[in-house]
Amino acid sequence: MEPILLVHGGAGDIPDSRIQPKIDGNKKSVEAGYAILKNGGSALEAVEAAVRVMEDDEAFNAGYGSVLNLGGEVEMDASIMNGVDLSVGAVTVVKDVAHPISLARLVTDKTPHILLAGAGANKFAAEQGVPTLPPGSLVSPYAKQALEEYKRRKDTRTEIGARNPGEVGTVGAVAIDKNGNLAAATSTGGINGKMVGRSSDTSLVGCGTYADNDVAAVSTTGHGETIAKYCLAHAIVKSMQYENKNAHDATNQILTQMTDKLKNTAGAITISKTGDIGIGFTSRRMSWAYRKGNEIHYGIEKGQDNVDIIS
Repeated sequence: MEPILLVHGGAGDIPDSRIQPKIDGNKKSVEAGYAILKNGGSALEAVEAAVRVMEDDEAFNAGYGSVLNLGGEVEMDASIMNGVDLSVGAVTVVKDVAHPISLARLVTDKTPHILLAGAGANKFAAEQGVPTLPPGSLVSPYAKQALEEYKRRKDTRTEIGARNPGEVGTVGAVAIDKNGNLAAATSTGGINGKMVGRSSDTSLVGCGTYADNDVAAVSTTGHGETIAKYCLAHAIVKSMQYENKNAHDATNQILTQMTDKLKNTAGAITISKTGDIGIGFTSRRMSWAYRKGNEIHYGIEKGQDNVDIIS
């Protein structure tokens, strides 16, 4: 199987000023994950590495750069799933950890559980030797600005849109390695101005993340409550499994059905067990990129597919 690494940097009404930073960040993320695949590494290792890059980049709503809750704090969610055996690990409402995606993987590797939350997740991180950052270290200037604007408007809407600056979905990655194994990973700071303690679809298996070697791997982004109600990632996988749809058609048709039914928007990236790729979003924009062979494809607008050739 030819390895493929596909990432997204969040769906929503992304402002023009954030377009180039997101594209650049997605390309950097793809290169980090693909390097692992090229050297014979697993899909699971690749998606974790790709997401870690975006968690360090202020252009994305994950890790450093995460949006803030009403208390002015960063509370993050992440999940990772291995298509080989459906093993999954997730964390929610985590504070002061640079890479929630790696903490989610530790949940898989080091516990009998699927999901750890809040103080318990942070306690587990400390027990595993994961460094705890000083409080406020993950708060970016852009996130502060976005929360101040949110409070000034006194707008309680949670839909991602132009009136809610900073709300640009999650980050995620899906991959298939040389052995045909699939994996998916997703990480987020949530919704700007969310209630303290709010947990998102990103931490819920089948909603933000799903991977099954028999079918496909999916990572989603967008309006979290809507994604969770629709079990979006799982719905895409099951559409492929039982309706014999390819990755592109299943991804886009399920997204459209969700938005038609629940009125809010989302995006998703998909890789099938045969290496078929699906990229779709019902939001205004979603940044994405993938590498296959010596080509990096990327875009952020509907219908866009730019290509860089790697010499």
